[in-house]
Amino acid sequence: MRSLSSGWLLSVHNPASTTGDFTSRRSFWIGAANRKMDGKKGQEPTSINNENNVKLEPQVHKMQQLIDTHSSGGWDKCWEQGVTPWDLGQPTPILLHLHQTGSLPDGRVLIPGCGTGHDVRAIACPERSVVGLDISDKAIYKANELSSSSPNAEHFTFIRADFFSWQPPELFDTIYDYTFFCALEPEMRSQWAMRIQDLLKPDGELITLIFPIDDHVGGPPFKVSVSDYEAALHPVGFKAVSIVDNNLAVKARKGREKLGRWKRPLMQSLL
Repeated sequence: MRSLSSGWLLSVHNPASTTGDFTSRRSFWIGAANRKMDGKKGQEPTSINNENNVKLEPQVHKMQQLIDTHSSGGWDKCWEQGVTPWDLGQPTPILLHLHQTGSLPDGRVLIPGCGTGHDVRAIACPERSVVGLDISDKAIYKANELSSSSPNAEHFTFIRADFFSWQPPELFDTIYDYTFFCALEPEMRSQWAMRIQDLLKPDGELITLIFPIDDHVGGPPFKVSVSDYEAALHPVGFKAVSIVDNNLAVKARKGREKLGRWKRPLMQSLL
């Protein structure tokens, strides 16, 4: 099945959209990629063993049906009906760890496909202003609703916009991408990399959670590997500073995630 629009784990191009928008989002399909995805529209989901995954699988299937049926408005329909298997309900553990240990850069941070904004709120602070971007009006509404009493609200903002066409007033020091890349159809990955280059300061850092590293067929989420990121990022000048296993991955993703940190060599970024 081909998703037509997205959020959270997903950032997907919608060829059927009359606006021509590239949709983007980040989702948390806990265990959704454990099943074999054969790309056949409407096929019933395969049963899987993990108890939590079994509970989520019907929602993943329902989500795909909503997206397929409602084209570019599918993600809003998902939020409307509470079909949000991507929403972890809390900040991503490894991102929160980086923040709490002082390993996250200060300055301006962009989180594309922010969904309800758990990660945005978690890392915003006086030294770090965070922009959460999402294509779904309903996701942004929920993000603002959840943020109404946040003590650090002055340090973050939510914007409803398309990652691929949005023009911010200034560039970012850091971009954080979790399940955004894997939701793109593979032929879109070079455009994702070029957009990262456009939005990031010359000496800025891209932080990625590389997921799902497995051998399933089809998507989204599409299977990914370190070499897939390298193939997209190397042509625009990004090199890996470090790539390590994500030992703080949620249970259903253990062993299938890596934390990648990418920068452009200083001399190259000045050219």
